[in-house]
Amino acid sequence: MSAKANKVVLAYSGGLDTSIIIPWLKENYGAEVIAFAADVGQGAELDGLEEKAIRTGASKCIIEDLREEFACEFVLPCLRAGAVYERKYLLGTSFARPLIARRQVEIAEAEGADAVSHGCTGKGNDQVRFELAFKALNPKLKIIAPWREWDLKSREDEIEYALERRIPITATKEKIYSEDRNLWHISHEGGILEDPWAEPEESMFVLSVSPEKAPDRPQYVEIEFEAGNPVAVDGQRLGPVEVISLLNRIGGAHGVGRTDLVENRLVGMKSRGVYETPGGTLLLAAHRELESLALDKATLHYKDLLAARYAELVYNGEWFAPLRYAMDAFIDSIQTRVTGSVRLKLYKGNIIIAGRKSPCSLYREDLATFAEDAVYNQKDAEGFINLFGLPYRVEALLDNKAVYRERRGRR
Repeated sequence: MSAKANKVVLAYSGGLDTSIIIPWLKENYGAEVIAFAADVGQGAELDGLEEKAIRTGASKCIIEDLREEFACEFVLPCLRAGAVYERKYLLGTSFARPLIARRQVEIAEAEGADAVSHGCTGKGNDQVRFELAFKALNPKLKIIAPWREWDLKSREDEIEYALERRIPITATKEKIYSEDRNLWHISHEGGILEDPWAEPEESMFVLSVSPEKAPDRPQYVEIEFEAGNPVAVDGQRLGPVEVISLLNRIGGAHGVGRTDLVENRLVGMKSRGVYETPGGTLLLAAHRELESLALDKATLHYKDLLAARYAELVYNGEWFAPLRYAMDAFIDSIQTRVTGSVRLKLYKGNIIIAGRKSPCSLYREDLATFAEDAVYNQKDAEGFINLFGLPYRVEALLDNKAVYRERRGRR
């Protein structure tokens, strides 16, 4: 352990890890601990948090509503980018961390703290996400990562530590899932999920019903976008927080948005997580459909290439990297055309595209029609195919000559 700290701002959730970190920091660093909890949409988890933090040794607990910033500055850029990590993960935890870290640094500066701390394990991605943000925003702050210092080896050890000090916790040795919830999603890890062959228990899910228990009748939902941002649901104009919250309820009621993923962590190991992102899944599906109308082929295909790289940057904690800012500039420039509405049909976990329209649509029925038209001369296709296929024809002719020479040599 390195030098002591005078005052530490801890990213505090009230969960098992951060509950025991407050007394641990006081015991091992002799530091005053300020607990900071960001409201990013975790709901009832914030109830009683200030009282709990003070009771476990914090000098104060700062709780701030950051839902609007979260939706506008972190969720929507990733939606516009189409960012999905390893085909499935909609990055709900990944892009919450840089927001929390940014505000944590601001509080540390305002409170005269010389250190910041988090409850992330030494095996996970979140430690990187927090600490890269700290380094980018204020490299002078000392970073304390208890999981990389203390002798507690497991969540069972943490529970014992908490019980010895009479720290109130909700985790037990029987219910030992690690969960992270915000406006966008909820993630589930640990417990039986560490076996990739084990099916998740239905009692684990929070935001969604099972498809089997979803309504027997489909529901239609219409989502309107302006410049790539969702602005209305079923004709009702709403802010980003309200759009996401409403679509979480609608999608969750139909069993939409469950993802079971074995993913590659940044630190080199694979892990298994189960995610619920009902509203985000609806928004991503609708946004993609609108892009298919409004973006030309070359732009759409290149944007898809960038989307995978964008997701990787966010997953790896590089939110404040110059490359992400540069990619945002490109993405924002092409999203000006992504305006219109998409109608989705939801039925037992499925999203069925029922319609899409846009004033910026590049789709022309008079060009695409199979009926007789006066715009497209089908005879022109012959010359196009001849030129487009010329490389293949030349290669085939060369190959035929080689085969001919080889056959002559055998005589």
